[in-house]
Amino acid sequence: MSKNSHRVQIILFLVFIGLFFLLHFCLPDRSFSERENRVMQEAPRLTFSELFSGRFMTKFEKYMSDQFPARDAWTTLKARAEVAQGKQENKNVYLCPTELGPLDYMLIERFDAPEDSVIEKNVSALNTLCEATDGEVYFALIPGAGEICEDVLPSDAPMDSQCAVIEKAYALSEAKNVDMLGALDAHDGEYLFYGTDHHWTSRGAYYGYTAFAQAMGFEARPISDFEVETVTTEFYGTTYSSSGFSWVQPDHIERWVQQGENVSITNYPAGSPVEGSLYEDSFLAKKDKYASFLGGNTPQLVVETGLADKPKLLIVRDSYMDSALPFLLEDFSEIHMIDLRYFRTSLREYIAENEIDQVLVCYSVANFSTDANLFLLGL
Repeated sequence: MSKNSHRVQIILFLVFIGLFFLLHFCLPDRSFSERENRVMQEAPRLTFSELFSGRFMTKFEKYMSDQFPARDAWTTLKARAEVAQGKQENKNVYLCPTELGPLDYMLIERFDAPEDSVIEKNVSALNTLCEATDGEVYFALIPGAGEICEDVLPSDAPMDSQCAVIEKAYALSEAKNVDMLGALDAHDGEYLFYGTDHHWTSRGAYYGYTAFAQAMGFEARPISDFEVETVTTEFYGTTYSSSGFSWVQPDHIERWVQQGENVSITNYPAGSPVEGSLYEDSFLAKKDKYASFLGGNTPQLVVETGLADKPKLLIVRDSYMDSALPFLLEDFSEIHMIDLRYFRTSLREYIAENEIDQVLVCYSVANFSTDANLFLLGL
C-alpha cells in the first residue's frame, strides 16, 4: 500500500473522530433516554477525590457512552450487523421469530442460573418467615419466556434451565409451593409473555391467578367471565430497550378486570399514604407503559375490597404481581403488597399488626435469582 493511501486513511480517520468530537460537544446532553427508559449519565465533576479514587474515569467513560452522538442509531446498526452475520443475539437478548399475539418476533433475555448457595440463602429466609408466621405461607416462582417459549429460541442458545431452579427452591421450601410452571406450560402457544418486555401479559397473569386459586383453595373465575380491553398497541418494554432490535413490532397491553366501586387502594410511594388505583392511565402516554398497572414500583400498597368475610392476604413480590393483583379482588377482604427493594419494616411485625391470614411470596425466577433483598423475608 502506498504512502498516499496511508495518508488518506489517516486523514479520513481523523476527520471521523473530529466530527464526532465536535458533535459530542455541540449537541445538548440527554438527561433521559426514552428508548432505554433510564436516566443518562451526566458530565462528572472533576475533583481530586474523584480523580484519585478512579470514580471520575468510570463516570466519564459512562458519560461518553451515554452521550455518544446518535447512540440509538449506532445500537440498532450493531444489532443489524449481528443479524447480517447470521446471529440471533445481541447484548444477551435473542431475536426469536414467532406468531404469538401481535408479534413477529419475541426478544428473550438469556437466563443464567444462580449458584446453589443463592437459592439456599433465599429459601432459608423464606423458611424463617414460615416458622414465625401462624398463617399459611405460599411460595410461587414464575418462569419467564425463556422457559415457557423455549421452542422459539435458537437451537444453540446457552439458556440455563429455570425449571431446575424452581425444583431446587421448592425442594428446600417449607411453604406451600404454587405450580406456576405447570399453569403456564399448559397454555404454551398463547400470548403469555410480552415480546419486547420481560413481564407476563395479562393473559399470562390470569393463568398465574388460576395456579394461586388451586394452591390456596378458592375457585378461579373462568376466562369467559372477563371482558378484555386493549388499552395500547404501542408497548415497547425493557428487553426492547436494551437489545438494539428496534425494528420489531410492539406489544399490546390488555386489562381484564375493572376496579369496582367498593374497592379502595392506598399507595405508599414515599412512606405517606396517597390514594391509589388499579390502573394509572398517565403511563400509557410514556415509555414505561407496564407501569400503568398500579402506577409502577412502590414500597407498599393496601387494597380494601369491601368483602369483610374474606381473609387478609399479604403479597411479598416483584413487579409481575402488578398485573396479577386485579384477578384476586373477589377472594380477599384486604390485599397488602410489599416490595422488599423499598420496604424495611419487619415482616413479622407487619403481619401481626395487620392481622394477616395468608402470605404469598411471589417472584419471577430471574428476580428470585438476583434480588439481594430477599434476606429481609426472615427479619
